[in-house]
Amino acid sequence: MLTLDDRSSGDLRASSGGVWRIFSDTVMGGLSAASVEAVQAVDDGRPALCLRGLVRLDNNGGFVQMALDLPVPVPASASGLEIDLRGRPLRYGLHLRTADMRAPWQAWRTPLDPSPQWQTMRLPWTAFEPYRLQGVLDPTKITRIGLLAIGEPGEAELCLGRLALY
Repeated sequence: MLTLDDRSSGDLRASSGGVWRIFSDTVMGGLSAASVEAVQAVDDGRPALCLRGLVRLDNNGGFVQMALDLPVPVPASASGLEIDLRGRPLRYGLHLRTADMRAPWQAWRTPLDPSPQWQTMRLPWTAFEPYRLQGVLDPTKITRIGLLAIGEPGEAELCLGRLALY
C-alpha cells in the first residue's frame, strides 16, 4: 500500500507531496461556493481535510471539488484506491484525471456514499466509469484525484482522513 495522504501535514499539503486545491463551478459561470480546511480534530480527534460548500445548480453549475495533483506516478501493481471518509448526506463522487485528457469535463468517475461516521472504502479501478471519453482506464496515467459534491443542490461537507493506493 502506498499512502498518498495521511493528513499528518496539518495543512493543505498531502503527506506524499503535492497540495490540495479547491475548484467550483464558478470557473464556468456557476454559483456554487466552497472552501477546504485542514482540521486537526474532527469529532474523535482525527486530523482531516474537509471540503465544505453550497452546491447550486443555477447557471448550469452544480459542483464543488478538492483535488490533488499526484506527485508520484501510480505503480502498475496498484489495484485501486483506499480512502477514509465521512460526510453529510449529498451526492458525492471521486474523479480521476489522466495525462491523455484534453477537456476539463472529462474524467473517470465513481460515486461515493459517505456516512456521518468514518468509513474506509476500497475502490478498484474497475469501479470508475468514463465520462465524456472512451477507452480503458490506465492507472499509470492518473495525474489528479478529485473529491466532489456534484449534481445535487445543498450543503456539502466531505472530510478525508486518508488516501492510499492498494
